[in-house]
Amino acid sequence: MGNSESRQTVTASRPPLAKLHIAVLMGGWSNERPVSLMSGEGVAEALEERGHKVTRIDMDHSVAARLAEAAPDVVFNALHGVPGEDGTVQGMLDLMGIPYTHSGLATSVIAIDKELTKQALVPHGIPMPGGRVVHRDELHAADPLARPYVLKPVNEGSSVGVAIVTANSNYGNPISRDVRGPWQEFEELLAEPYIKGHELTVAVIAGPDGPRALTVTELVPKSGFYDFDAKYTDGMTEHVCPAQIPEHIADLCKSYAVQAHKALGCAGTSRSDFRWDDEQGEQGLFLLEVNTQPGMTPLSLVPEQAKYCGMAYGELVEAIIADALARTGGKADGADGERSGRNG
Repeated sequence: MGNSESRQTVTASRPPLAKLHIAVLMGGWSNERPVSLMSGEGVAEALEERGHKVTRIDMDHSVAARLAEAAPDVVFNALHGVPGEDGTVQGMLDLMGIPYTHSGLATSVIAIDKELTKQALVPHGIPMPGGRVVHRDELHAADPLARPYVLKPVNEGSSVGVAIVTANSNYGNPISRDVRGPWQEFEELLAEPYIKGHELTVAVIAGPDGPRALTVTELVPKSGFYDFDAKYTDGMTEHVCPAQIPEHIADLCKSYAVQAHKALGCAGTSRSDFRWDDEQGEQGLFLLEVNTQPGMTPLSLVPEQAKYCGMAYGELVEAIIADALARTGGKADGADGERSGRNG
């Protein structure tokens, strides 16, 4: 099994980015705070190396006042999870008239909710797993689906709170209230059939000629499955980039990722995560979710795929900012533009 995909270089078709004052919004109080801090610091350092003025803002409840005082040309939104990824911060920035990176309010509201994402994407012919939303109390009475199945929070990212319930799991049958799991933290969970096989992901980057998929990476955890710890602990997961899968499966992944990016109205960059059961061929490929604000840490997948395609980390960061400014009439190429505050 191999992917004969030829490496395509990502070329910058925009003029050089003017020197800007950029506020990097990071941290916050979600479960993904540590990841966001790493993403934000990486972005800030790359921008400073390229001559931009950077104001680092660790998200707290005074964020609006701090942004007003800083008065940046644009905000790089490096937040992950609520409230930086669910439309809350996007709405605030819209009201303040400050351009910002990544997706806008409506897209963020839909994409962070896995059930809403299904409702938006399945009608476009993008295959996603079945399943249903269950209240945690239901789990302790009977299984919502035949085992094995997956339980995940409806509106969290980075595989936070994901559990795989198998016939031989130590969760009990039915699931015990006393056993540690996402049912202790989240009131509602999405139950989906477990799809065996390969964990695949595709980065999509917006550009002047429209969004394009970069490549496909396969994620191979050293043990267990690709959960939060496997994502962000060095050495716990092997990234096979590009994935060694048939070319037609790689092309299908990239096609679905671009379709999802467009259908949801994503901006800047997105990352689509898939599971593929190779015994089922094309029928075994399912989109799991679309991340509208993928990580930008040293272990993150979007920078890794961009590098494979010939785009340095700093170029990637500037391309995301240029996209935000192009959509809002901001200052991108040295000329001052009228700032509209509309994004996504």
